[in-house]
Amino acid sequence: MSTDPAFLTAETPIVEASSPRRWRWHRSPSLVAGGSLILLVVLMAVISYFWTPYDPTDVDPAVRLQGPSVEHWLGTDALGRDVFSNLLTGARVTLLVGLISVGVGALIGVPLGIAAAVSRPWVSQTTQRSVDLLLAFPALLLAIAFGAIWGASTLTAMLAIGIATAPIFARLARSGTLQVLATEYVPAARIAGHGTVYIVNRHVLPNIFGLLIIQASVTFGIAVLAESGLSYLGFGTPPPTPSWGLMLQQAQPLLYSQPLLSFWPAAAIVVAVLGFNLLGDGLRDHYDPRLDDRR
Repeated sequence: MSTDPAFLTAETPIVEASSPRRWRWHRSPSLVAGGSLILLVVLMAVISYFWTPYDPTDVDPAVRLQGPSVEHWLGTDALGRDVFSNLLTGARVTLLVGLISVGVGALIGVPLGIAAAVSRPWVSQTTQRSVDLLLAFPALLLAIAFGAIWGASTLTAMLAIGIATAPIFARLARSGTLQVLATEYVPAARIAGHGTVYIVNRHVLPNIFGLLIIQASVTFGIAVLAESGLSYLGFGTPPPTPSWGLMLQQAQPLLYSQPLLSFWPAAAIVVAVLGFNLLGDGLRDHYDPRLDDRR
């Protein structure tokens, strides 16, 4: 699924907030599949707070590099740590990074995009060019730069990914706001004496909410993938905190002798990213009124 805001606005037209939209779970396989995969990741994270078979940081050289067994369901790594326990605990980092990154990106980008749409033309163009400039910096590159300056940490990765994704939210919010401002009921609100703040709260935000939710879902998947890549490169979550990207990095030297050590964290990353992308597709189907005629 594309992350370009133009794709979202083209495929998901603005609908009046008062239009009733009922969830049709049975008619949206993507929504069901994506929600199920995300629920699995959430359950892993929640369970890890209450129970893990072993301490995920407990090193036991006596049982290193064991295959799946009754004692260790997914085996042990090169340090003798239980892989299943690390996989469960790593889900916490995945969800935390996604939530904070999406939150930072939306909190910066959405107000900026709306302000650009309702401002004077020269202010709007200046803001838009600044957003385009920020969009040229990939999240991974920005996070690597942050890590080199302030040190590798989960917080640094979250902030870098959030700042890197803010331009996407800004462009989407600006595009959606311009569509809403072009509708008939906005001039009517101005004639009634309502100001810009009222119009934004009453008309703009409710009508672009669906677009923002779709983008948030897709961006969540991007954040999960970016954090895993940063941890793999050594610029994300530092050891001994379990992280799926860190598990991949530590399993790389044993790729041929112990391939399962790489398979489990890679599969977890795929499940999380696929889940959020499928959820985004399902949400687009829900918020696109034109799809009702095809069902």
